[in-house]
Amino acid sequence: MTTFYPEGILSRSKSNTENLKSPASIQEAMQKKTPLEARAAVCDSDHNLIVDLGFMKGIIPREECAIGISDGSTRDIAIISKVNKPVSFYVTDIKKDQNGSPFAVLSRRLLQERCREEYINKLLPGDIIHGKVTHLESFGCFVDIGCGIISLIPIDAISISRISHPRDRFAVGQDILAVVKSFDEQGKICLTHKELLGTWEENAEQFTPGETVSGVIRSIENYGIFVELAPNLAGLAELKENVKVGQHASVYIKSLIPEKMKIKLIIVDHFDADYPRHGYHYYVTSPHIDYWKYSPDCAEKQIETLFQPEE
Repeated sequence: MTTFYPEGILSRSKSNTENLKSPASIQEAMQKKTPLEARAAVCDSDHNLIVDLGFMKGIIPREECAIGISDGSTRDIAIISKVNKPVSFYVTDIKKDQNGSPFAVLSRRLLQERCREEYINKLLPGDIIHGKVTHLESFGCFVDIGCGIISLIPIDAISISRISHPRDRFAVGQDILAVVKSFDEQGKICLTHKELLGTWEENAEQFTPGETVSGVIRSIENYGIFVELAPNLAGLAELKENVKVGQHASVYIKSLIPEKMKIKLIIVDHFDADYPRHGYHYYVTSPHIDYWKYSPDCAEKQIETLFQPEE
């Protein structure tokens, strides 16, 4: 059974290195239809991708660079943007150029079609999958879910704690988990992420009234300042002068109120800092969830997600 990885993962494997070590190994990979991965070095003037296979050159003809290039549903920027990045592909032929030097003809499109047929089309709402962040826009995070096929996590589905931009949470190239949320009319998958980051109770049990802890200023309202303590947990602090969104802070915890899902805080100090972003603690360990409830049972407001199969 073939496993379909986001681009950039397969190239780290020993098997991929072995398959790219010689003309004979490339020939064998072609015969067995083994997925391979290597760096796209150049996009030529005809928008063919030139791939560095080490001992020989590989060429992905323009229309073989991605699903949708031939019919115009995928724009050529999807080709250009792959330069100097890993791309996955099948070897479809080995030819010789005008100087008699061998080169491999490759297809990324064929591998994407197989990935869609054997993996993506079989996913269900609630399935938890691996992905790699490819780029960030103000409205969401784009994620490679296999062989360069891209899905979106809308900004409001990234975490419970609200952020001003996905870069507050993710970085390009980051490996993440995500949950299949739904499918659009074209069959494209929409993802969500917040359900993996813990419920209110799971996050709140890390904190105790009387502690002073670290946080990030997420928004400033006329009634208080929201400080993120964890990606799925924020508290409300009293107003304080000269505080800016995005600053780091040390905050004193006054109280935890489960029935209102509130944490009362006092800002002790606030400052600019560029601390390194670490990976996330994912609270869900199963490969699938049908239902997720953020709120405590005692809470007046209920926040929940029901993952339903498409009818």
